[in-house]
Amino acid sequence: MKKALALAVAVCTAAGVHGEVVRLESLNLDYLQQGWGTPHPGASVEGHPLSIGGQPFAHGLGTHAQSTFRVALHGQAERFTAAVGVDDEVGQRGSVVFKLRGDGKLLWESGLLRGGEAAKAVTVDLRGVKVLTLGVDDGGDGIDYDHADWANAELSVAAGKPEAMAPAAEPAVVLTPKSPAEPRLNGARVFGVRPGAPFQFTIAATGSRPMSFSAENLPAGLVLDPATGHITGRLNEKRAYNVTLHARNARGKTQRPLKIICGDAIALTPPLGWNSWNCFACDVTAANVRAAADAMAGSGLINHGWTYINIDDCWEAGRDADGNVTSNEKFPDMKALTDYVHAKGLKIGLYSSPGPKTCAGHEGSYQHEEQDALRYASWGFDYVKYDWCSYGRIAPHPNQEELMKPYQVMRAALDKAPRDIVFSLCQYGMGNVWEWGAAVGGNCWRTTGDISDTWSSMSGIGFGQTGHEAYAGPGHWNDPDMLVVGYVGWSAKVRPTRLTPNEQYTHLSLWCLLSAPLLIGCDLTKLDELTLGLLTNDEVLDVDQDPLGRQAARIYKEGDGEVWAKELEDGSKAVGLFNRGEDEAVVTVKWADLGFKGKQRVRDLWRQKDLGIHPDGFQVGVPRHGVVLVKVSPLP
Repeated sequence: MKKALALAVAVCTAAGVHGEVVRLESLNLDYLQQGWGTPHPGASVEGHPLSIGGQPFAHGLGTHAQSTFRVALHGQAERFTAAVGVDDEVGQRGSVVFKLRGDGKLLWESGLLRGGEAAKAVTVDLRGVKVLTLGVDDGGDGIDYDHADWANAELSVAAGKPEAMAPAAEPAVVLTPKSPAEPRLNGARVFGVRPGAPFQFTIAATGSRPMSFSAENLPAGLVLDPATGHITGRLNEKRAYNVTLHARNARGKTQRPLKIICGDAIALTPPLGWNSWNCFACDVTAANVRAAADAMAGSGLINHGWTYINIDDCWEAGRDADGNVTSNEKFPDMKALTDYVHAKGLKIGLYSSPGPKTCAGHEGSYQHEEQDALRYASWGFDYVKYDWCSYGRIAPHPNQEELMKPYQVMRAALDKAPRDIVFSLCQYGMGNVWEWGAAVGGNCWRTTGDISDTWSSMSGIGFGQTGHEAYAGPGHWNDPDMLVVGYVGWSAKVRPTRLTPNEQYTHLSLWCLLSAPLLIGCDLTKLDELTLGLLTNDEVLDVDQDPLGRQAARIYKEGDGEVWAKELEDGSKAVGLFNRGEDEAVVTVKWADLGFKGKQRVRDLWRQKDLGIHPDGFQVGVPRHGVVLVKVSPLP
């Protein structure tokens, strides 16, 4: 194999005798997009010497799936050569597929390559190619450990010099129409509560204020504030209640059904809210949390069903003499903070770890689970994210039973708490958590590693959820991690997301189709018009909040085009037509693939616009990294 690789490089060198050989690593790597880490010239993604299958390489480029690197050749290149594979720094983990495209056409594909395997030689004729795109896809099992090397990667050019290309600029087009002045009821149409737990539900409604609210058949034990739309109280009897909500303002009135189910399950639709990590990380303060609550209410997000204000890591201090967990100086009064958030009609969450320490090294819940659960309840928290982190010290090589154990322990503790607390498992998909997350009492569970605000990360995670749809449903949801739209930064210094507008539309569309928990990761005090439009489209949010609780499945894939479809309660289907490629492409969905026959009505959900009746299917041009999200409904 080593001789073959040497021969490939020799061919490239010979071809460049009358021109020039340009190493890929010499180009501007700032334009390379990848799912994790940063690219390194002449080194792996972790900065180690390049090595594939035990063979070292002095030159090349270390990257990580999903990755895309576009190079302008101006039709003057002759050949590309390299040796590709998974870097030895991950051992036998990781699986990737390398691809080369010329002017949008596939020129070469490596097939599946796994960690520990020998490098694969590449020699591709580039004559006449104007733009070369180097891509690395995950091997179908997510992007974890997908450390991909373009070793000895060289371009033979007859004249000129190859240039790395920046992603194309896109206008920030706001597709969501403005909400009308007339009252419109939004948000979840089903709500779960346990007997005896404090009940809190805010009627989500857009339209001019003042607005008054009322409800027919509201069960005894609940009280509705007609001015705010806040419903509070307690229910003790296990049963379903069919309530009709009403809203009225100077421009008109409207109504909508709400089913309240008092039973054993909560989170009957995926949670909608905000989490502090992707914007502030460990710089978060109580003031940030109050400001987020103010912004969720003041911006109108609450009127579209957004509910939770969640504190991530770095609030913890230690334990008092009685072993009770305490908050640090940035969070001087947790009960006052929860009261503040609840008064706005919102709910609030926090974070811990089943290990001795959290990911950031703060106090975890190990051997204090019941004490912590009761503490959270006494403070008034409604949501707990439980992050594996230092539990790896307790179970360094966990089998499935050991993966399940710490979550079973905290679930039992939460069951003793006198309030409903959504239980969010965070352990990055280890041990196929989607297969057993519901069995340990999880309301949602992370299926993947942490997301970042790149196309490679977001698309690799989102499109990697295929096959998980069988495990999601009311009360238990697959969680592909938080939203990375708006101003993020993982510190006090936030910045605009690196996702393009089309990529952000893809992000929201795909997460809604996946019935994912939607936790906004941006600074809510810095909502621009595009971000607000992304987060306030009720027809798109209805896809995520549909009471049937089905998760979309991928029903078609050809080239860079993919079609995902989700069954809705009314018999229609939400369909996402996605283009993962670098150029605009036509994507088609056939009614037969949806299980439909005959003519169907099509509605564009982002534009909230009917697109007519179509006999056999629907075809549309989709921009680079973009989506067209439609609702397909059988005719009466």
